Amino acid sequence: MKLTTAVAAAVTVALTVPAVAVPASSSARAGHRATQAAMDAAVKDGVPGAVAQAKDRQGTWRAVSGVGDIRTERPRSVHDRYRVGSITKTFVATVVLQLEAEGRLSLDDTVERWLPGLVLGHGHDGRGITLRQLLNHTSGIHDYSDDETFRNTYALKDGFFEHRYDTLSPHELVRVAMRHEPEFEPGTSWSYSNTNYVLAGLVIEKATGNPYGDEIRHRIIEPLKLRATTVPGTSTRMPHPSSRAYGKLALTDTGPTYDVTEINPSVAHAAGEMISDSGDLNRFYSALLTGELLPARQLAAMKTTVEEGMPPRVGYGLGIMKLELGCGRTVWGHSGSIRGSSSVAVTTEDGRHLLAFNFNNDWSGDSRAVVEAEFCDA
Repeated sequence: MKLTTAVAAAVTVALTVPAVAVPASSSARAGHRATQAAMDAAVKDGVPGAVAQAKDRQGTWRAVSGVGDIRTERPRSVHDRYRVGSITKTFVATVVLQLEAEGRLSLDDTVERWLPGLVLGHGHDGRGITLRQLLNHTSGIHDYSDDETFRNTYALKDGFFEHRYDTLSPHELVRVAMRHEPEFEPGTSWSYSNTNYVLAGLVIEKATGNPYGDEIRHRIIEPLKLRATTVPGTSTRMPHPSSRAYGKLALTDTGPTYDVTEINPSVAHAAGEMISDSGDLNRFYSALLTGELLPARQLAAMKTTVEEGMPPRVGYGLGIMKLELGCGRTVWGHSGSIRGSSSVAVTTEDGRHLLAFNFNNDWSGDSRAVVEAEFCDA
C-alpha cells in the first residue's frame, strides 16, 4: 500500500530462474531490450519473477522474467493478474473527481461534512481537513499501517499467519489511525497516508449510497472493458491466471521466504485492495491522461502536484504521481505494494507510451530502473 515499490529492503534470493521475453513483433523487441534487461537484473537481485507490458507507437510489447512459483519453477505468464496495491488510489481519486464534475461533492468539502465524527481524536479533526487534502496526502492524518500493533498483527510472520484471513472494516482502519497524533497541521506539509484513501472510499459510499468498489466497476472497469480488473473486497484468493506472491514477513531483508498469495485485502480497502493486469492498467492510465474519464478541469486538478516533502523529481497530485526521469522525460502514474506484490504503472502525459509491470515479491526489485530503461533507453 505504500508509495515505495517494496515493503522492505532488497535481498538476494538463491534462485536459478529463466528469463523469457514475449514481444508483439521484432520491431517492438528491438525497442524494449533495455526494459527486458532491467527486469532480468531485478530477478538476479532477488525478485522471483517479473511481468510487464509496454505500449507505444510501435505496438504492444509483453515480457516476463523469472518464475511465478519458486517451488515448481513455473515461469510467469504475460497474462498474470496481480494485486496492484496503491495503484488503487488512482481509481479512487478518479471516482471522487467524477463526482465533483457531477456536482455531487466538492474537493473543498470537509471530511466532517461527509463522515461526521469519524476523524477525531489525539489532535485529528475532520472539520479542518478537505477532500482535496485526503487525495494529495496533505491532510496530516496518521497512516494506520504505520501503527506498531497493526504491523505486528498483519504484516509480520506470527501475526500474519494467524490473521491473514481476518476481515477488517474501513472504520476499524480509521480508528487505528486515530490512536496517534497527526503528522502535521492540515495543508502545511506532505506525508503519505493510507488512511486518507480509506476515508476517500467512505466518502464515495456516502455520496453515492453504493460501495466504492461498485462505483469503480460502474464508472471505470465496465466502460473501459477492463476484464482482468477487480475490487475483491474480502475475497482471499487470486483469480487465474496468476503467480504465487512472496514476502519475508520481517523487518529485515534476510531470512526465509514465505508464500503470502492468499490474504484478505480488506486490510487495505480503498487504499490498495484492487487486482489487475498490465494490459488493463495501461488501458486505464491511457484513458485517464487523454481525458476519457475526466473533464479537463478535473484532470487539471488531478495533475496539480505537491512537491514539498516529496523525493527529488517526484510530485504528488490527486491519486497520481509525476516522476521526472534521469533523461529529462516526465511520466505520470502510481506505484503500489501490498503483501507479496510490487507494481508500477506509468505513462507519458499524452497517454501514448505506457508501461505497467509487477514483481511477485515485496522486499526487493529496482522498479525505478525498469521505468528508466523503458522511457530513457529505448
